Amino acid sequence: MLKPNYFGAMMVAMHQADGLISGTNEFTGSVLRPLFQIIQLAPQATVASSCMVMEVEDSQFGERGVLFMADCGVIPDPNVEQLAEIAVDTARLARHLLNVRPRVALLSFSTKGSATHPSIGKVQAATALAQQKADQRGLDATFDGELQLDAALVREIAERKLPESQVAGRANVLIFPDLNSGNIGSKLVRVIGRANAYGQILLGLDRPAADVSRGSNAHDILGVAAIVGVQAVDYELLYPGAGRKLPGEPRE
Repeated sequence: MLKPNYFGAMMVAMHQADGLISGTNEFTGSVLRPLFQIIQLAPQATVASSCMVMEVEDSQFGERGVLFMADCGVIPDPNVEQLAEIAVDTARLARHLLNVRPRVALLSFSTKGSATHPSIGKVQAATALAQQKADQRGLDATFDGELQLDAALVREIAERKLPESQVAGRANVLIFPDLNSGNIGSKLVRVIGRANAYGQILLGLDRPAADVSRGSNAHDILGVAAIVGVQAVDYELLYPGAGRKLPGEPRE
């Protein structure tokens, strides 16, 4: 017998539902597996990932207190190409929901060469590639990295470290180098910072969907539902050509 998430994924894939939200009583894999098996990637998308939309009390951070964080739930150790795609997809969602220019910080334990490690080179390469991809796709966004978290968010620190950066101290999108840091960082913000946490919003799929945490409360789920609903209204603005093919139909 098929589990409910398979039925939900089929309903969304066959246009019998406009979006899917699941996960309050299930492991992440039980939510993602049906989605990835049944719903294709959106046209031109090369990877599926996720992001958290965080609303913190201090409005000096992010975009009046709103921060987009990725990837916090899907890809354990993204390569350069995947990390760049995660950055662009998250920036596109930020632009779509808030209608502001995304200022994207690709995070690391180093700021502009203050340390050396192969993981830093990955972040540097992904930053350059993300800016290139965004420019090619007509997305008005600025990417900078590698940046430490304080340099990305705190203006006084950014002014000392990177006074000419358009992102440092003003970032509204935070891209983590791997799933460990993304998942831990987002939960720290939620638990210690008492932020409202909306996600995981899935990125790169042909239909809108979200995997909510088992620790989510009613307010969190309502916020996720609102985001997925907004996506469903004009999902093609995020992913041109999305939703036109049924499962199994070939791409043009």
